[in-house]
Amino acid sequence: MSHEPRIDAYIARAPDFAKPILAKIRERVHVAVPEAEEAMKWSAPSFTLNGKILLVMASFKAHAALNFWRGQEIGDGSAKAGAMGQFGKLTSVDDLPPDDELDVMIREAAALAATAPAPRKTKHEPKPAPTLHPDFASALEKAPAAKATLDGFPPGAQREYLEWIAEAKQEATRHKRIADAVQWLGEGKRRHWKYANC
Repeated sequence: MSHEPRIDAYIARAPDFAKPILAKIRERVHVAVPEAEEAMKWSAPSFTLNGKILLVMASFKAHAALNFWRGQEIGDGSAKAGAMGQFGKLTSVDDLPPDDELDVMIREAAALAATAPAPRKTKHEPKPAPTLHPDFASALEKAPAAKATLDGFPPGAQREYLEWIAEAKQEATRHKRIADAVQWLGEGKRRHWKYANC
């Protein structure tokens, strides 16, 4: 495994208590999975295998953390320490498990990275198409250029106008928004045109 100079620098800048913890984790990854690669992810030292993250380590003012990327699937499946990683807040090398146990976990992480598919993201149902408010439809019939502009916009830009008008709680507000929308559409403008050049 090649050494990533940014990890060398990260460890050198770490608080004194954290330096041996980070060095020990790095050493054990080298021993357990020699083909793993070093990388910086989210400004923290990380170890990957074939582009898939095995673990991330970090140091803070008063503690360090070791977080296996798919830690909930490593070992017996029991709940782990959460945001602070599988071992909680590390303040000394003694907070890490013995080398042989840590090596087993690192190898499990490598096996997961090599064989298991990444967890799937939940797909959300697409939003239903917004409806054209009857008052807006009526106003657009009287302004063909505005209607043509709206019809020519992509669905997201159309949705911005339609939802903005539909969300008006008072009739006076809706009529003001319809008047503004017809004017802006007549000028070829999208709903948030004021912020386009910010």
